[in-house]
Amino acid sequence: MIHFLIVGLGNPGDKYRNTRHNIGFMILDALASSFGVSFKDSKKYLETTYTWEGDKVHLLKPLEFMNLSGKSTQTLANLYKIPPSQILVIQDEVDLPFGKIKNKIGGGTAGHNGLKDIVAKLGSQDFHRLRFGVGKPEKGGMEVADFVLQNFNSEEKNHLDTLIKESVSKTEDWIRTNRNLIRKENGG
Repeated sequence: MIHFLIVGLGNPGDKYRNTRHNIGFMILDALASSFGVSFKDSKKYLETTYTWEGDKVHLLKPLEFMNLSGKSTQTLANLYKIPPSQILVIQDEVDLPFGKIKNKIGGGTAGHNGLKDIVAKLGSQDFHRLRFGVGKPEKGGMEVADFVLQNFNSEEKNHLDTLIKESVSKTEDWIRTNRNLIRKENGG
């Protein structure tokens, strides 16, 4: 049996629910809904598990603030013995224009505090990322830290459902591809 961990990054609380920084939570909610599972509250995180043809896909929403996302990621990775190569972190990405969604393996954290903490706690940056482009504030405008804590604007909201569906598809493709790779490596 193979275990995967999908981590959606965000901040807890209604105040942040629809902000750019919470796109990881939004995508994870849509993924859980597509799998027909619901989250259980474990105080420091929300978690659920979906069984995919005998393998386990664990979905995690850390409930401590963004810069502490590594703690619950590490807890679940250790609990289910999940290596970084079988972890996908869904994050907001200011270095991509709004609407651009990219997969990436490893690399730096580009100042993203959630990623920094995950790298520190896992002791590795070799996990996979689904980077959801939220764009940058205009030059001379607000600070990036303030920008990501703003709600999506009305133009962006018009496209959000479609982009979240696309992100769910990309996440399911990632699971499928990695299941097949691991099966091949293990001669099955």
